[in-house]
Amino acid sequence: MPPETLETRYRVTGMDCAGCGSKVDTAVRKLPGVTDVAVAVSSGLLKVTHDADFAGEGVLRQIRNLGYGVEVLIPLEPSAGSEITSSRLKGPWWWTRKARLTAACGVALVAAYVFGSLFPSIERAAFLIALAVGLIPVGWRAITAARYGTPFSIEMLMTIAAVGAVFIGAAEEAAAVVLLFLVGEMLEGVAAGRARKSIQGLTDLVPKTALVEIDGQVSEVPAESLALGAVILVRPGDRVPADGDVVEGEGEIDEAPVTGESVPKRKMAGDPVFAGTINVGGVLRVRVTAAAADNTIARVVRLVEEAQESKSPTERFIDRFSTIYTPVVLVVGALVATVPPLAFGASWSEWIYKGLAILLIGCPCALVISTPAAIAAGLSAGARRGLLMKGGAVLETLGKINAVAFDKTGTLTSGKPLVTDVVAGARTEGEVLSLAAALETGSSHPLALAILNRAKADGVSIPPASSARAIPGEGVEGTVGGAQVFLGSPQAVARRVGLSASQDAAIAGLNAEGKTVSVVVADGQAAGFLAMRDEARPDAAAGLARLKAMGVRAIMLTGDNRRTAEAVANGLGVEVRAELLPQDKQRIVREFQAEDLVVAKVGDGINDAPALAAADIGIAMGGGADVALETADAAVLHGRVQDIPDMIVLSRGVMGNIRQNITIALGLKAVFLVTTVIGVTGLWPAILADTGATVLVTANAMRLLRWRPN
Repeated sequence: MPPETLETRYRVTGMDCAGCGSKVDTAVRKLPGVTDVAVAVSSGLLKVTHDADFAGEGVLRQIRNLGYGVEVLIPLEPSAGSEITSSRLKGPWWWTRKARLTAACGVALVAAYVFGSLFPSIERAAFLIALAVGLIPVGWRAITAARYGTPFSIEMLMTIAAVGAVFIGAAEEAAAVVLLFLVGEMLEGVAAGRARKSIQGLTDLVPKTALVEIDGQVSEVPAESLALGAVILVRPGDRVPADGDVVEGEGEIDEAPVTGESVPKRKMAGDPVFAGTINVGGVLRVRVTAAAADNTIARVVRLVEEAQESKSPTERFIDRFSTIYTPVVLVVGALVATVPPLAFGASWSEWIYKGLAILLIGCPCALVISTPAAIAAGLSAGARRGLLMKGGAVLETLGKINAVAFDKTGTLTSGKPLVTDVVAGARTEGEVLSLAAALETGSSHPLALAILNRAKADGVSIPPASSARAIPGEGVEGTVGGAQVFLGSPQAVARRVGLSASQDAAIAGLNAEGKTVSVVVADGQAAGFLAMRDEARPDAAAGLARLKAMGVRAIMLTGDNRRTAEAVANGLGVEVRAELLPQDKQRIVREFQAEDLVVAKVGDGINDAPALAAADIGIAMGGGADVALETADAAVLHGRVQDIPDMIVLSRGVMGNIRQNITIALGLKAVFLVTTVIGVTGLWPAILADTGATVLVTANAMRLLRWRPN
């Protein structure tokens, strides 16, 4: 039998770029018993897959030797995916290890200047001490990284340059360069922390306590202790402490913290509510449907953290490039330092100085962080607005989409029939609706709910019905206000009473529009009829128009009958293929791909599984349900068609940001490489070029956190 495989998660602090993640990955992989490692720099999450004999203390020791903080994540419960960690990893940026080291190095350098000015005889020694304060920790990290499999690290380049500067008599400059390097690292940490807090801050939206109701008594308990099935009380102004379904009451819920939807939604009995949303008005009793570790916000945070482990093609290319780039920089630096003196008799100190400056210019930090910083910011910005993408590869591919195949029911339409027409006959429109609602009271059938909702919306009184009974295959009948009433299909009604030619024509016209017609018969006369249809989402037409304007082809793929499908499609201005089986939808997606189209399939994540799997990107529509979070490559929480072009716009924005970052990183290096070789700039500008490029790249990526959908 194969050995048992286990997984342990850790929270690592101090990782600010892909190079940090690579060092941690390489070091942990070398430990006995480790079978796989996944590092998400943006979230600070480390997952180690290992056998049963694995010694976890080795991971803690290895990572701390590299200069990072680390703690084991403890699951909230055995089945949960969410974790908690020690508060030792939390704190203000100015009290992090990097900030304290930077401050100490700065104080030591100032002291060296002061004492060197007062006592010139000890100036060199003072600067060497100041250099040692910053360089010893950096050098130790360089040696440790080399021992654990990463010899060509940024710390190694810095150590070589600083030590070399000392040997050519530039101790003062070497100390200043190390300080600037530490300042740059600290600023990277601050910027990276902003991206982490952007998504981790969602967890603070869930209240710590809840009002649970047991046998009519209300008591306050910790929200994380709520059991499935518990009934909680949510007062106006309160945040909902858990995912659940409304069992009593109605009111407006502000879902903006979870879905990004700015307009509050009306909730009533049977409707779902999500943890972290705000009850705007009306007391609600909610039955808990998910434990604290599995509520919508916890799953969103977990999904984004895991998504950040998945690298985009561009990020993987940059990672491969940087593994070659750094050794090449070392070789170029060595050649610059040695060839001119050996071949042309130039000054050794001058060219060694230039070679050391090139080592600093060549530091790959800005380059390797250019892509993951933008990807992480894009994933976080999308998640905070209800757009979930499972990794950098998905985010990058979305920008290349030029064809989108939509399901109809529940995707382009609301998924619930609505009463669209009330037509009077022997009775008025209000009476027709009143009689139909009386017969349907208590039914949970979708058409019955449509009638009841329309009656409620129109303020129509619903009288009691007696002796109501369903007639299989035909409809429902009963007594309402002393009248014998029947509600059923036109075919069933035709067997009871005659319909006029004009009524037959009106019904045929409604059927041609893809509507289902139910006729009300009262005391042997056709009182009137109701037409119902699953209507398009309010934003569907605008969303499809945006896609067309962006040059993206849109098509509706549905298993519904052709007449209904064409009626909806004509109203939306979208091409349609109807009466399709799941394998037909998959075949059509393949046909699009054969035309060199990059295809996204948008559906409910279950019925369209073959097509979702075949598409380049599968997108699940939903309001925070499991299917919306765990199926397909991406999900839109508030289920708007407008979210699809928003996703594409976000992806294109992220890829544009990455191109800007790469240009900044390589452009600054190219400029300072030339100025260093011709003798215009030296060590200080060289490290400023690297630090400056890193800070600029990170700040540029952080701009994506402010992204808003149109």
